[in-house]
Amino acid sequence: MEVYIIRHTKVAVEKGICYGQTDVALADSFQEELAVLKNHLPNDFDQVFSSPLSRCKTLAEPFSSEIIFDDRLKEMHFGDWEMKTWNDIPTDEIQPWYDDFVSVSTPNGENFEGLYHRCTSFLEELRAKDYKKVLIVTHGGIIRCTWAYLLEIPLRNAFKIPVGFGEVFHFHLAKSSDEDYIIQKK
Repeated sequence: MEVYIIRHTKVAVEKGICYGQTDVALADSFQEELAVLKNHLPNDFDQVFSSPLSRCKTLAEPFSSEIIFDDRLKEMHFGDWEMKTWNDIPTDEIQPWYDDFVSVSTPNGENFEGLYHRCTSFLEELRAKDYKKVLIVTHGGIIRCTWAYLLEIPLRNAFKIPVGFGEVFHFHLAKSSDEDYIIQKK
């Protein structure tokens, strides 16, 4: 199956704010960003999947009238840190997470391993379907988890993969993981 996975476009949130699962608005540049994406993406998807957060839902809607919204595609839950500036989170609170974000959960949130398990649960279920071409509209964390899954890289290295707003990744998801491959990054 041919899979296009895209990160939502720019958001109307100041740089440096932690907003994980908070439902934030898209930036005023959305229509221009959407026009560029529509010129670079096919228009014949068998199915469109999306995170239910509005920044993804709004981007997914122009590609299909029948979208499957899946909570597993939400961004990482940062718990008590949501909508705080990263610089305002006390060092003694954030340092353990910086040291081991894979297994250390944010206060009242989740860790990267939890995000990875949500993502791989979704991908394994998708793998069993008979779609030819799908679009997934989601978040940077889920996309990094997807690459870690496909390339079998350690989760601690996932943030070395840059994922820009509105960036599209294209891969083949086979019935067996031995036959998965990356097509391209746009």
